[in-house]
Amino acid sequence: MAARKPGLIALFDVDGTLTAPRKVVTPKMLEFMRELRKVVTVGVVGGSDLIKISEQLGSSVINDYDYVFSENGLVAHHDGKLIGTQSLKSFLGDEKLKEFINFTLHYIADLDIPIKRGTFIEFRSGILNVSPIGRNCSQEERDEFERYDKVHKIREKMVTVLREKFAHLDLTFSIGGQISFDVFPRGWDKTYCLQYLDGFSEIHFFGDKTYKGGNDFEIFVSEKTVGHTVTSPEDTAKQCTELFLC
Repeated sequence: MAARKPGLIALFDVDGTLTAPRKVVTPKMLEFMRELRKVVTVGVVGGSDLIKISEQLGSSVINDYDYVFSENGLVAHHDGKLIGTQSLKSFLGDEKLKEFINFTLHYIADLDIPIKRGTFIEFRSGILNVSPIGRNCSQEERDEFERYDKVHKIREKMVTVLREKFAHLDLTFSIGGQISFDVFPRGWDKTYCLQYLDGFSEIHFFGDKTYKGGNDFEIFVSEKTVGHTVTSPEDTAKQCTELFLC
């Protein structure tokens, strides 16, 4: 196997790119990423917190990859060590957060969808994750809501309302996964992690939600990256093989 190419990093989304949505990475994909890491520097960037990323990619994730960016890079690890954090609470303040959370919960309470569960807003270090059905739903319920949402555009309509209501807060709304969307200050999308990669002259990003409004869009179209749209972990491996391993 050839030595690593200097100045090159391959950066990956998690859900839908390295794993099936909210599923655990397969042994085959883990082995592929180990082989890829022999050739290029490898990083992952996800909107979820480190706990959820670890549930999908393994408890040793911060050591298995050169860079691990959780919450879009608001919590950043390099070579297993924490190198940066940012807090939503310190940035917005409690009053603005309370204003947003109160309105959002009222909106969800009046929302007529087939089922609702629990944990409609998850407060992370740098992101609010909003789920109309509630994150406590089962995998079957998650799949059902995803199909329902594709027809009725529940998340899309909700984001439109919130974007207009809270225009004064200059927030970004990013739909990702099956059941939720992320809310964060403008500029705190996945491009936030790129500040830690200034030493690389070539940054390849792989993601599945690269369309406008998807949570991979901003980093996909960034002038700092070469963007690649993938449809599954298998497609990710195929494209990386053609780019880096052949």
